[in-house]
Amino acid sequence: MDIRQLKYFVTIVQEEQVTKAAKKLHMAQPPLSQQLKLMEMEIGEKLFDRNGKKLELTETGKVLYKKAEALLNQFEESLLEVKEVSKGVKGTLSIGSVKTCFSYIPQRMRTFRVKYPDIRFKLMEGDTFRLTEGLINREIELAIVRLPINGKQFSSINLPPEDFVLVTPNDWDIPDSIEFKQIKDYPLLLLHRISGQGTYELIVDECLRHGFDPTIVCECPDAAMILSLVKEGVGATIMPRTTSKSFSTQGIKIVELIDCEVQSEAALIWLEERYLSKGAVKFLETFSE
Repeated sequence: MDIRQLKYFVTIVQEEQVTKAAKKLHMAQPPLSQQLKLMEMEIGEKLFDRNGKKLELTETGKVLYKKAEALLNQFEESLLEVKEVSKGVKGTLSIGSVKTCFSYIPQRMRTFRVKYPDIRFKLMEGDTFRLTEGLINREIELAIVRLPINGKQFSSINLPPEDFVLVTPNDWDIPDSIEFKQIKDYPLLLLHRISGQGTYELIVDECLRHGFDPTIVCECPDAAMILSLVKEGVGATIMPRTTSKSFSTQGIKIVELIDCEVQSEAALIWLEERYLSKGAVKFLETFSE
C-alpha cells in the first residue's frame, strides 16, 4: 500500500461514493474501484459497507482512515518543509478570523505584503468553532478567535483583553454610558457560537450576576447580521469594543457599560504539531512584536 492509494481511500471516505471520489480525483471510476479492491485484499478485511448509495466505514476502515489522514498530513507538511529549505517567504498563507477580531488583520496584511511581496493571502471567516475545525482539517494555518476554545491541540498567542460595550439603534434615547443593570428590559441580540461556549454564555452569566434574566430576542453566530438588526431597531447587542472597528457605525450607537466585570479575550492559534510555512511563522512574529 502506498501514499497514492491512501489518498484514494481518504477521498472515497470523504465523498462517501466511489463515483464522486473518482470525479474529485479526476480519474475514471473502474480504476478507482480496482484500487480499493487491491487495498482490501492486502489488508484481508472489508473497508466499507454499503448503505444505500453511500459507503460507510467498517471498524477496520475507521482505523485505517485515522492513520491514513495523519500520514497524508505529515507527508504533505514534510514535502512543504523540504521545498521551503532553499526558498524565501512565498506561497499562500491561509488565515481564519472571527468577524469581531478582523481589525487585527488589515494593517498587518498591508505591511506584511510590503516586506514579503511573494505572499498571497487566503482568508476564511467563521465563528470560533468553525475556525478550530478549519485548523484541524488543514484548511487554514492560523486563526484569530475568541476564547475559550475546545481542545488542547492548539498553541496560541493571547491578544489584549477588551471591554464589552452596548450597541443600540441610533435613535434610542440612551446616554453614552449606563450601568449594566439598566439593560434589564432591553431586547438583546447576542452572538452565539455554532457549538461550544463563548460570548453568549459570558453575557448571560453577567446578567444573572446583576440579578436579572436577559430578554434575548435573537441569537446568531454572525456579527454583521446582528448589527444589521440593531440598525433596523430590532434590539441592542453586547459586543467586544473592537468590533465597531470592523463594521460601519452608521445607524448605531456605542454605549459604555460602567460596571461590566467580564471582558472578551482573543488569541491567535494554530495546531501545535503541524509544520507551519515560513509565511505563517513570519506572520506570527508580527503579533509577538
